[in-house]
Amino acid sequence: MIEHQDETRHAYDGVVELYASLFADRLETRPFARAMVRTFAELVVEGGNLRTADVGCGPGHLTAMLHELGLEAFGLDLSPAMVEHARRAHPALRFDEARMEALPVEDGALGGILAHYSMIHTPPADLPAVLAEQVRALAPGGLLLLSFFGTDAHAEPVRFDHKVAPAYCWPPDRLADLLTAAGLTPFTRLLHDPSSERGYLDAHLMARRS
Repeated sequence: MIEHQDETRHAYDGVVELYASLFADRLETRPFARAMVRTFAELVVEGGNLRTADVGCGPGHLTAMLHELGLEAFGLDLSPAMVEHARRAHPALRFDEARMEALPVEDGALGGILAHYSMIHTPPADLPAVLAEQVRALAPGGLLLLSFFGTDAHAEPVRFDHKVAPAYCWPPDRLADLLTAAGLTPFTRLLHDPSSERGYLDAHLMARRS
């Protein structure tokens, strides 16, 4: 796991400004993804535990959106350069460097975790350990919103050449099974037509810690 993360961190460190310029306002043109993030935030607020981690926060734009939606949001990212950019762009919010399989939060502390296309670089064999860490950090009833590239044409995840680092496209049912095995209960999914030339579906799964 460490080797692929080191490669991913190095790749994102090298494209911070370009990535931020391309994606910082991306949800303005993605109404379905924006609706899922807003629904996630509303449900976390209803749950009463507002503390929420944006895991793989990148330039921090979604951390800021979660904050605007009433959550006590903070961002975590593998890339120190991304964390530095997020701190400059959103100085009122907290951003820290962290790995997804070792979140710097205590057990059961979070009401929500957002993982917006941030687990796509995790090899399939390593993903159960990453999901187990999200479950550890979530309070009972806490929510995870996981967004990813989806496929309905394959039974297993498919590796592809992402523009920054190698990534994986997942059959939604297969990923939902992993969430269940980790101790989460998936209760909402949204699949919609691809927004990129790759042709993969944009997919979102929301799950609650059992």
